[in-house]
Amino acid sequence: MSDATDLCYLSIGEAAELLHEGELSPVELTRAFLDRIELLDGPLQAYITVMSDSALSDARKAEAELLRGEYRGPLHGIPIALKDLYDTKGVRTTGSSKVLANRVPTVDATTTARLAEAGTILLGKLAMHEFALGGPDPSNGFPLARNPWNTEYIPGGSSSGSGAATAAGLAMGTLGSCTGGSIRGPASHCSVVGIKATYGRVSRFGVLPLSWTLDHCGPLTWTVEDSALMLQAIAGYDPKDPTSSCAPVPDYSESLVEDISGMTVGVPRHFFFADDESIDKDVLAQVESALETLEELGAVLVDVDVPLLAHAGAAQQTIMLSEAFAYHRNNLVKRPELFGDMVRARFRMGGLYSGADYVQAQRVRKALKNEFASVLQTVDVIASPTMSNPPTRFNGTSTWTTAHVPSFTGPYNLTGMPAISVPCGFTPAGLPVGLQIAGKPFDEPSVFRAAYTYEQSVRLFERRPPGLD
Repeated sequence: MSDATDLCYLSIGEAAELLHEGELSPVELTRAFLDRIELLDGPLQAYITVMSDSALSDARKAEAELLRGEYRGPLHGIPIALKDLYDTKGVRTTGSSKVLANRVPTVDATTTARLAEAGTILLGKLAMHEFALGGPDPSNGFPLARNPWNTEYIPGGSSSGSGAATAAGLAMGTLGSCTGGSIRGPASHCSVVGIKATYGRVSRFGVLPLSWTLDHCGPLTWTVEDSALMLQAIAGYDPKDPTSSCAPVPDYSESLVEDISGMTVGVPRHFFFADDESIDKDVLAQVESALETLEELGAVLVDVDVPLLAHAGAAQQTIMLSEAFAYHRNNLVKRPELFGDMVRARFRMGGLYSGADYVQAQRVRKALKNEFASVLQTVDVIASPTMSNPPTRFNGTSTWTTAHVPSFTGPYNLTGMPAISVPCGFTPAGLPVGLQIAGKPFDEPSVFRAAYTYEQSVRLFERRPPGLD
C-alpha cells in the first residue's frame, strides 16, 4: 500500500488528530486525494466536478491557520465532497440533469457554508441519480457512479457518487441526501456509514428538493465517529429553512461509547424479515448475525409490531411523487426533453395522484408515526436490514431500483425518525450488507451509541474494496 493510499484510508478522526498535532499537512492530505481521484475516478465515475485549484487554495489557507494556532475543530483541513444538489457559490450545481446543466448558484447551501466554516476542504461535486430519484439512467447523459467493491454493480442511490467516493477513498467524508433511503442505501451497498438525522435537524436551504416533506441531508463516512463529526458541523436551526428545528444539538461525540448493556432493541420481524421472495436471504442471514452480536454485547432484543409498515411504501411514494411533480411541473411542460426517460416518466406519474390520494397518504403517515411512538416507549432503538437486497448489476438501461422490492429505509423518511446504516457483512458473492438502526425523533445519541458499539466490535471498517491500492 502506498503512502498516498495510507493517507486516503485514514478516518476523519485519525486525520484530525494528525492535523492538529502538526504531523500532517492539509496540503499533503488534499494532494493525496486529488491524485487518487485522477488515478481511480475514471472507471468509478464518482465525481461530476473536481475542484482541484480551489481545493489546494483552501488547503493552503487551512495549513496557515493551523500553523498560527487557529484550530477550528476536528474537520479543519479535512477533504470532503458534496452530492451535486448542494449549492456551491460560483460552482456548477446540476442535480445530474440537463435541465440544470449550466446552473451556477450565487450563494452556498447552509450545509456547504457550515462545513466550510468548520475548515473542510471541498474536493468537488459528486454523481447522483437525476434530481435524486430512482436508479441509474443512461438516457440523462451524466456519469453513472460504480460500486468500488465490484464495478459491475450499482453503488445505490440516489447518492451514488457519495457512496462510491467514500468507499473508494476519493473523499474523507461526503454529504448525500435522503428522501426514501438515498443516504442509507448507498452506505449499505458500499459498506460505509450513512446517517439520516431527524427531520428538521439539518437545514435544507440551498439543497435542490425532491420532496420537501421527506427530504433529509446527512453524511456518508467510513466510520460512525466520522459521521458524528460531520453531523455535528451541519446540525442546528437555520432561519433560512422554515422546517429546521430549534431543538438543542447535543455533543454527538459523547455518544461514542462502547456500551449497550441493557439497551432494548426492537425488531419488527413481521415486515423486515418476512417470508417474501423479494427479500434476499443472504442479506437476512448477515443481519441476523448482526442482531446476535448486539445481543452478545448486552442488548435485549424484543420483537415488536408496527402494522402500518405494510402501507408505508405506498404512502411514501404518493407523497414523494406528488411533491416532485409540483416542483418540476413547469419544466415538465416546457422542456420535457431535457429530463432522462425514467425521471420524466416518474415525475409525470406524480401528476396522476389526486388531492384525496395525497391526503390519505398523509393520514397513513401520521398513523405510522403514532405506531412507532408507541413502540419506542418500550424499546430504545429499532434494528433491521438497511436494504432488502444487495446491490444489483448495471443492465445498460434505465433502472428503477426499488420498483419490485420493499423499501426498508422509506418508513423513516415518512416518519422523520433518525436512522443510520452501518456495515454488517457481505453476501457469499462479496456484496456489502448494512444494518439499520433507528430511534426516537432527535435521539441521534442512542442511534450513534448502538451503531458505534456494534461497529467497534465487528470492525468492518478495517476492510477496504480490493484492487484500489
